[in-house]
Amino acid sequence: MIEVREALGSGVQSLRSHALRSALSMLGIIFGVGAVIAMLSIGAGAEREALAMIDAMGLRNVIVKDRRFDRDNDLLEIRRKSPGLGTRDADAIRDAVPGVERVVRKIEVDPWKVLSATGRAKPRVLGVSSDYAELVRLPLREGRFFDRQDEESYAHVCVIGDAVRQQLFGFDAALGRPLKVNEQWLVVIGVLAPSGARELPGLKLAGTANDVYLPVTVAERKFERVPLRSPLDELIVRLDPATPVQESSVVIAGLLDRLHGGAADYTITVPEALLEQSQRTQRLFDVVMGAIAGISLLVGGIGIMNIMLATVLERTREIGVRRAVGARRSDIRNQFVLEAFTITALGGLFGIAMGIAIAKGVALYAGWTTIVTASSILLSVGVSAGIGLAFGIYPAVRAAQLDPIESLRYE
Repeated sequence: MIEVREALGSGVQSLRSHALRSALSMLGIIFGVGAVIAMLSIGAGAEREALAMIDAMGLRNVIVKDRRFDRDNDLLEIRRKSPGLGTRDADAIRDAVPGVERVVRKIEVDPWKVLSATGRAKPRVLGVSSDYAELVRLPLREGRFFDRQDEESYAHVCVIGDAVRQQLFGFDAALGRPLKVNEQWLVVIGVLAPSGARELPGLKLAGTANDVYLPVTVAERKFERVPLRSPLDELIVRLDPATPVQESSVVIAGLLDRLHGGAADYTITVPEALLEQSQRTQRLFDVVMGAIAGISLLVGGIGIMNIMLATVLERTREIGVRRAVGARRSDIRNQFVLEAFTITALGGLFGIAMGIAIAKGVALYAGWTTIVTASSILLSVGVSAGIGLAFGIYPAVRAAQLDPIESLRYE
């Protein structure tokens, strides 16, 4: 322990005497460690967001959406072949596709007036099946979601998001209160917990704070649709655990192609495939960022070797004196290895602070979720320590092999 303390003290003293040179040699380690921590933090945050979004969409779901057309002429041409996404599609999928547990219908109502006795709102109004909340995991803050009996009896009830509750009722209780959508009065039976929007490349999942949900049967019967628009906006097909999702999506696509006369007026989204794509993208991101961080650490290691070789040259006479008074080769070697380790350790500490700062900065200014994990810190510190030791061994061995007599003569 005394030898280790003496070697560390000598190393720290050497670093202080050449502070600028030591700081410059540590930059590679600092940037490398910081890049590793920031990369893994951003990657972990992106992975959590992707998993949360896919979980909300449902890994065992296949989502069929009505396709929107920019020009009315295109839509008119499509409607000559296909009436659009409708209840007959839901029934056909339920009856003809093996492994289907349930099919949920969804209609987006065009609200031109949403009000209560105390306020107004401009929400997104959706008519959905009673199973919708279970399939997409809508968390309730209070009350309940409407059930199959409400759907079959055309009950004028609704479930609202938290932002809609504040706009229509302020800080008062919303349960049991009436609100009006266009010309239809509905009674609030549930309020959703706050939920923000999520986004993946090429796909965005809107939050529920500004939503109003009502039974799909009420939406079909009581609210008018825009001419030429399909009867339904979306179908969510839930498959049982034993059924392969992506293979079933191909069967669903073939069935809909026949029902729609070959018209491409729908799109199919498979959350399971999106998850796999997200994971492949994340792995590619990790490899690229890992390579960049590795280059930074390699440059840092070269800098450490450079400063240690210079230190050996400057302290040649000191090495001769130490050998002359009884120091062993192993003592000289260990001293310079510990000095290299000290440089790396200090660079690693500054790198940890830099990586955490980058991760927090990204989360603050870009709005991305970042997660600084203990494993990322341990990995970056372990790699940097290994780099420091690996690049410090050669200068240490070279110092230990110096001839004492020649060292004493060195000027």
